[in-house]
Amino acid sequence: MGGVTLPDLGGTPAPPRLSDIAAQADVSEATVSRVLNGKAGVAASTRQRVLAALDVLGYERPVRLRRRSAGLVGLVIPELTNPIFPAFAQIIEQSLAGHGYTPVLCTQMPGGATEDELVEQLEERGVTGIVFLSGLHADTRADPSRYARLVSRGVPFVLINGYNARIDAPFVSPDDGAAARMAVRHLAELGHERIGLAVGPARYVPSRRKAEGFVAALEESFGLSRGQAERRVQHTLFSVEGGHAAAAALLDDGCTGVVCGSDLMALGVVRAARQRGLAVPGDVSVVGFDDSQLIAFTDPPLTTVRQPVQAMATAAVGALIEEIHERAQGRQTPPQRTEFVFRPELVVRGSTGPLRPGADNGRAPADR
Repeated sequence: MGGVTLPDLGGTPAPPRLSDIAAQADVSEATVSRVLNGKAGVAASTRQRVLAALDVLGYERPVRLRRRSAGLVGLVIPELTNPIFPAFAQIIEQSLAGHGYTPVLCTQMPGGATEDELVEQLEERGVTGIVFLSGLHADTRADPSRYARLVSRGVPFVLINGYNARIDAPFVSPDDGAAARMAVRHLAELGHERIGLAVGPARYVPSRRKAEGFVAALEESFGLSRGQAERRVQHTLFSVEGGHAAAAALLDDGCTGVVCGSDLMALGVVRAARQRGLAVPGDVSVVGFDDSQLIAFTDPPLTTVRQPVQAMATAAVGALIEEIHERAQGRQTPPQRTEFVFRPELVVRGSTGPLRPGADNGRAPADR
């Protein structure tokens, strides 16, 4: 916990000073005293501000004010190397803590525990519920019966990024198709006609949805046939290396604009373009997807489609809490299952620009 360290020559932490806490919380010292002594007559929001001030200043909360956990909730994510996953994890954990639950972060790593093994460990710890982020539910080749077993054992859960109609649980997703369409429209408005898509493996639902939106946008914007549009799609890995590999084919095909399935892939495309002596955005414009925290500081700052992380994470926790309450009340009929779909937002920065007259990256396109 960060905060102010108060000197104490005797080695015993100094007691909290009411004036410091009151100033931090923007309340009176009398209000602070009432909160610390567990007295009534203080609004819940004000009480929370005082407790937050204790945390910020580095003071331990009095034992009587320490909240008992409502239960453990597992958060299963694929990895931490892609900055969008820690961004989700932070907001989900904060939201869970605000509801009184203790989050347990479970990360899959190469050679480490699988999703099924992590779920088994969480069940052994008696978790109250589980949040899955970009898990096997997004893989069309994965067996969805693993989630049916969770339902049969009475474990509430919610799934983020990916949809499967055979899984009986709430889903939260960005509108991947809309993301691809708005990226294509942006590049088209800048004068680009030969636009490609670098996206993840076709077996993943978000990849399929982005590809479908991209193909539809090319058909609408440029009158390409579906076959022509689909040839502009490169399925690869959701990584810098994957973006680099996809860029090789798209640049060979004369693309002057590239839409990517993630920000990391977009960085791979930028690197591939520069290795060919092409300028970004002078010769090639690149659009990412996610808008994780550091993307605005890349060279050039990356134009991207922002995934609505805050809204999605908050909605996922809300849906899980509802599931938990339904189970606790013993209701046999579950709430109506649905997929909550959130619209992303295009963030224009320095990696996209107008098409230079005559630019085709050295190739005459076979189609428009």
